[in-house]
Amino acid sequence: MSDRGRLDLDTLRRKIEDGSIETVLTVFPDLYGCLMGKRIVGRFFLEEVADGGMHACDYLLASDIEMEPTPGYTFTSWETGYGDLRAVPDWSSLREAAWLDRTAIVFCDALEEERDVPIAVAPRSILKAQLEKAAGAGIVPHFASELEFFLFKETYSGARKKHYQDLELSQSYNEDYHVLSGAFAEPVIGAIRRLVDASGVPVEFSKGEASAGQHEINLRYAQGVEMADRHVIYKLAAKEIAAAQDASLSFMAKWHTDHAGNSLHVHMSFTDPEGASLFSGDGEKIPGTEARPTDTFRHAVGGLLEHARELSMLFAPNVNSYKRYVEDTFAPTRIAWSYDNRTVGFRVVGHGPSLRVECRIPGGDANPYLVYAGMLAAALDGVERKVDPGPLFEGNGYEAQDLPRVPHTLGEAIEAFASSAFIRGAFGEEVVEHLAHFARAELAEYQRVVTDFERARFFERI
Repeated sequence: MSDRGRLDLDTLRRKIEDGSIETVLTVFPDLYGCLMGKRIVGRFFLEEVADGGMHACDYLLASDIEMEPTPGYTFTSWETGYGDLRAVPDWSSLREAAWLDRTAIVFCDALEEERDVPIAVAPRSILKAQLEKAAGAGIVPHFASELEFFLFKETYSGARKKHYQDLELSQSYNEDYHVLSGAFAEPVIGAIRRLVDASGVPVEFSKGEASAGQHEINLRYAQGVEMADRHVIYKLAAKEIAAAQDASLSFMAKWHTDHAGNSLHVHMSFTDPEGASLFSGDGEKIPGTEARPTDTFRHAVGGLLEHARELSMLFAPNVNSYKRYVEDTFAPTRIAWSYDNRTVGFRVVGHGPSLRVECRIPGGDANPYLVYAGMLAAALDGVERKVDPGPLFEGNGYEAQDLPRVPHTLGEAIEAFASSAFIRGAFGEEVVEHLAHFARAELAEYQRVVTDFERARFFERI
């Protein structure tokens, strides 16, 4: 792990004393993967928060994106009075927030106020539970997020006033790998690279993506919770850095019918506690490559393939998510594994210590804590039961009608998730019911709203 931008408590104390840090942004992720928390004066943080944590209303893990308390949760409700949770700093996550003035940021684990135990339905807790299972099997999982977004020559408030219609993109043509076009976006994209990297989130590179105004910034891989923390810091920082330049960006899975979707490609690999690859060995090569996958790799992929449909609610958590799955757009519609093939859900990449599996199903709107937890649960199940993934797929996955399909809708994904014995065994009844209720509430809110599409189609002619 790079030390650039990282802090420990003693260093934080010194920086607060000399005035180079004045504010500690104290946060935890909600069910959307958005960061909730408080900006705490540095002196008060050291005196009152560092040892015991801070308090926040538990409705933050049971509300929608409009911050409306959602009825029907067992975890908390109006009947229980929406009490407090306790957010306790995880010191391994402490770093400078270089995109903000004299600010540090620290992630917290959400604990029950009375029993002082982790809240099972909190996203960090859900991922940590799967990581504990992996550790028990001698497995150390590593993840990397590849996130895509669209950059606009609009402020967020300006986009709202225009009702998100006729927005001006940062570019007018497909800029995939286009260095000239990338230069025009560099005032925003370059600032994101530099300031995120200086915030303890190592950045590898940026590039134009496969649509006008679309970009990708890749982060260095890391172990489970650390990588999820990097992912959500990057999303927050990128939006705030863009806003500071009167621009905006969106990680929506599909912001516009006629433009590409925003993907979240997740790379996963396993090592042992000493760092040796559990995915690459000295067995039979994949034909035409130098890759020699181990049985552990094959069985992990087998688990991913077997459970991909059941996990789709985590990969694609919103109604909009499913509009990204359009054939011939680099968004996968079929569930298969293949070597270096971008037309299917799972792409095998690399060889030797870099051998890994890339899950291409999630969108940019997904919560990384839940995506990683789902992938890990499926892979561990595959390893435990020695699930055979079958032969590698070859060819165009979009034309392979015999392959299982990614669910068409959020409703279909909710049913697959909630009815799965595997899901209930892996996550527990409390977590499954909480996440399924969250998704059902999101779907119900969408279903009651009249859209511009309906008015344009039916207002006059029906």
